[in-house]
Amino acid sequence: MSTEAPQVDVEHVVVDMPEPSVREHHAKDHSGLLALLAGLLGMLACLAIGIAGIVVAADHSAPVGAVLIVVGVLGLIAAFFALCGLTAVAPGEARVVALFGRYVGTIRTTGLRWVNPFTTRKKVSTRIRNHESGVAKVNDADGNPIEIAAVVVWQVKDTAQAVFEVDDFVEFVAIQSETAVRHIATSYPYDAAPEVMSLRDNAEEITAKLSLEIAARVASAGVHVIESRITRLAYAPEIAQAMLRRQQAGAVVAARSRIVEGAVGMVEAALERLDRENIIELDEERKATMVSNLLVVLCSEQSTQPVINAGSLYT
Repeated sequence: MSTEAPQVDVEHVVVDMPEPSVREHHAKDHSGLLALLAGLLGMLACLAIGIAGIVVAADHSAPVGAVLIVVGVLGLIAAFFALCGLTAVAPGEARVVALFGRYVGTIRTTGLRWVNPFTTRKKVSTRIRNHESGVAKVNDADGNPIEIAAVVVWQVKDTAQAVFEVDDFVEFVAIQSETAVRHIATSYPYDAAPEVMSLRDNAEEITAKLSLEIAARVASAGVHVIESRITRLAYAPEIAQAMLRRQQAGAVVAARSRIVEGAVGMVEAALERLDRENIIELDEERKATMVSNLLVVLCSEQSTQPVINAGSLYT
């Protein structure tokens, strides 16, 4: 059974990684329980032959006994060596089998299995793993220093590539993940206008691009990226206060703009209703005074005090 390499959307991520020279396929293995039973029976038979040789050498013919002893000893050695081909495979693990340096297959069937005892069997975990990158200090697209960290959920899909394409696939995933995080952080500003994609306001889109880039970087090592998430995103301490004041100023301006917009709408609605229902006749000067008073009441941050006009507007 072969495992397909994970497909990566290369249209969005340009990472020139070499094509893998080996791909996983199933190794020729057999039931380990049958092999264990056969080996034990063989060892008992050879032991019986050796004992018989000792008896024959002592009672009848020394040459025949010696031959039986040699056959028994050689049989015991061969049976013991054959038992060295037994391999236990636990759930969530695989064994990469190589014969004299040549890859011959991977054992994914769990339980006790038997393969050629001359082969080497390297254990590879196929469990889902997490990698949490350290907090990296980089400059965003606007040149502002930021701190960013991410967690990557990954799993080995092609054990042959994981073993033979890179020196240490765990370290390879860690380094490539941090490289992708740094590249993403330098490609976008931390904060920007709504029409510009930014790290703070477009977390889902940035996360998707991060997952694609990490997947492209580690695909040649037989690793499949399940998910990646940015776990820390902040301005560096030396500019954090200045940027916080800038954000606060922007929030104040946006809030005041919203308040003024709402106040103007309320005043307009009030004037239209007064005019439509003929509640009171207002000339332009009275309308201006009313608009001024309503805007002051609606836009003021402090509570206003009512003033009763005992005279008229013109005295």
